[in-house]
Amino acid sequence: MKFLAKWRVRKPTDDSETVYVSERYGVRSLHIGSDTIQSSMRIARPNDLELSYTRSMMAFLLFVPSPADVLMIGLGGGSLAKFVYDRLDAARTRVIEVNPQVLSIARQYFHVPPDGPRFEVIVTDGAAYVSRDDVTTDILVVDGYEADAHAEELASRAFYAAGLQRLRPGGVMVVNLWGGDKLYNTLLQRIKDAFPGGTLCLPAERPGNVIVFAFERAPGPFRWSDLARGADALQNEHGLEYPRFVEGLRKMNRHDAEHLYA
Repeated sequence: MKFLAKWRVRKPTDDSETVYVSERYGVRSLHIGSDTIQSSMRIARPNDLELSYTRSMMAFLLFVPSPADVLMIGLGGGSLAKFVYDRLDAARTRVIEVNPQVLSIARQYFHVPPDGPRFEVIVTDGAAYVSRDDVTTDILVVDGYEADAHAEELASRAFYAAGLQRLRPGGVMVVNLWGGDKLYNTLLQRIKDAFPGGTLCLPAERPGNVIVFAFERAPGPFRWSDLARGADALQNEHGLEYPRFVEGLRKMNRHDAEHLYA
């Protein structure tokens, strides 16, 4: 474990799976096996979303405003899990994390809450959990990176196909992709192939991250006017830049003056 004054933390040479922490200017960050920041938390506001890509992932509320269940694959520092738990009072949140060390550090240093009626972290293999027929959810969030690469078992055709089966009617899978990944186009195509109901892509404010929303069933065209009204309401409720998310959806998806098409 390391708490250093510098923002860039030297990657441990003895263990590529080492989980460690850095701090700078009131922001605490989690690293897993590399200098890459996996999660960040502003210490004074532990339930806020510090990184732009995590805020962009919450754009799923534009499509499913009131999910009853949110299932997340990958805990990291727990930023998204804490935000959903704090802001969506009616939702049950389950998080699947394969590394018990990550969970221990997330609870000790990143204010991840204990298990309870609305929140649970399960230490197990995420791909195996999503393959279970008894698992269902409204929202499936996948942030499956290890060190600098996408976890292979969370990016296979079989995994995405299983993800579709886990979604309840009208559900959405949310996937964080890195545009600089040499497999980016391959992974995006795998998601599109697994979800014939349609997909939408949202570029995050930080260059490189692209958030993919994959629909359990074809949602039909979204009216820009409806999305704008929903964005204003969500921004007022949750303090995130939802109008910017709506504008971002114009950049990577089929649309015309009136509609956005998945």
